[in-house]
Amino acid sequence: MATGKNRRKTRSIIWGIASGLMTVLMLMTLLVILDGRHNEIVLLGDESLVLEYGESFEDPGVEIREVGRVFPTTKEPEIVAPINEFDPTQLGLQRLEYLVVDNGREKQFYREITVVDTQKPVIELLPIQEGQEPSWMRGYIEPGFTAEDNVDGDMTNFVEVTVLDDRVVYSVTDSSGNEAVVERALPAGLDAPAIELTGGEDFTMQACMSWEDPGFTVTDGQGSDLSQYVTVDGSVTPYRSGEYELVYTLTNFAGESVTATRHVTVEPVVQSDTVYPERKTIYLTFDDGPSYYTPHLLDILAKYNVKVTFFITGNHPDYVDCIGRAYREGHSIGVHSYTHNYWNIYASEEAYFDDFNLCEDLIYEQTGEYTKLFRFPGGSSNTVSNFNPGIMSRLTKTMTDMGYYYFDWNVTSGDAGETTDTDQVYWNVISSCTSNVSVVLQHDIKGFSVDAVERIIVWGLNNGYQFLPLEESSYGAHHGINN
Repeated sequence: MATGKNRRKTRSIIWGIASGLMTVLMLMTLLVILDGRHNEIVLLGDESLVLEYGESFEDPGVEIREVGRVFPTTKEPEIVAPINEFDPTQLGLQRLEYLVVDNGREKQFYREITVVDTQKPVIELLPIQEGQEPSWMRGYIEPGFTAEDNVDGDMTNFVEVTVLDDRVVYSVTDSSGNEAVVERALPAGLDAPAIELTGGEDFTMQACMSWEDPGFTVTDGQGSDLSQYVTVDGSVTPYRSGEYELVYTLTNFAGESVTATRHVTVEPVVQSDTVYPERKTIYLTFDDGPSYYTPHLLDILAKYNVKVTFFITGNHPDYVDCIGRAYREGHSIGVHSYTHNYWNIYASEEAYFDDFNLCEDLIYEQTGEYTKLFRFPGGSSNTVSNFNPGIMSRLTKTMTDMGYYYFDWNVTSGDAGETTDTDQVYWNVISSCTSNVSVVLQHDIKGFSVDAVERIIVWGLNNGYQFLPLEESSYGAHHGINN
């Protein structure tokens, strides 16, 4: 009996324990169901964001948490990094991918990052160096510049340069569309300069052997003298009367030009009117000296107080002092030729002037004055100059236009090759002095001709003639021009 009770008691205890365990198990199952414990996956930070080019980014990653509704989390969260890398130097959209395995299943998460470039390129202007200053003549000389972009690097070669009237504009746009613009101010005074003609645009001068331009000035806005760059088109023949035009041109680097025009009028010198002497007059003239015979001739002239005219050369330098003596004793001095070389002096007008001026300088050295009197070698009617057709026609006009007075002769002594006899020279002169005004040709380089002078003077004085030196108003005894 007792045994049966014990068995029942044992079964009752076992059942109680089993019931308790079942209850606990049911309670625990209920608690699990009610708590809902599970893994929660969280993308930390922004899901989508925009970063500047080169800006650093520290990825917060994906956090895995074990959570429930009833009991607090007791496990540290796990951070999952992306499986790819972010490049802050790559423009555009980048996607970071996170791969999470949860309860045997792969789950993917994404974060979108857009890398943008909003920074403008930086343009640096180099300073203007000495000698690079802008001007109308040089134009604008670019001193230089640099352009640097944080993405595209050196963009100097992509800079657009626009030169305006008062400034220079530099602009460049990078690959992201960011435009940078800077300006450089230009100084004032870049307008085209004006050529100022010294003496004016209309210039009148008397005919002469040489022309010297009165000059001009041209200065730009910076005060620089640009005269050396001016070209002159046209020419003036100063010994030939007429109208001439000179065009002065200044051209800059761009081919732009400024001009000025001068009108030059060359007028002939007004000649003195010829004055004919009231008495019978003999003008004794001597060519080609001075020479060995000239001092003796001057002594004869001084003896009778007779004044004559010497048309001198430079062929006898030992006797040039006779020119000064003759001048001081009241004789007229005129140019004949310095060299008396026909082929040289009649080669051109300029060649004639060169020779003429040498003779003028010789006269000035001896007398302190220049002369306006001259005689052509061979006379104005010479034909030895025919190798240069028309030279005598041109020279007689130009010399007259310049205010010089040329003299030929109407009485010849024959001492130029016709005779070497003193008596014949004497006879040739006195037999030809038949008009009221006689211009006698002799040569004081011929002793036999000089020896006839005293007899000619005595004859003339005895026959009522006066002897005078030639002056600008004297009768010229001009020949006919043969060339």
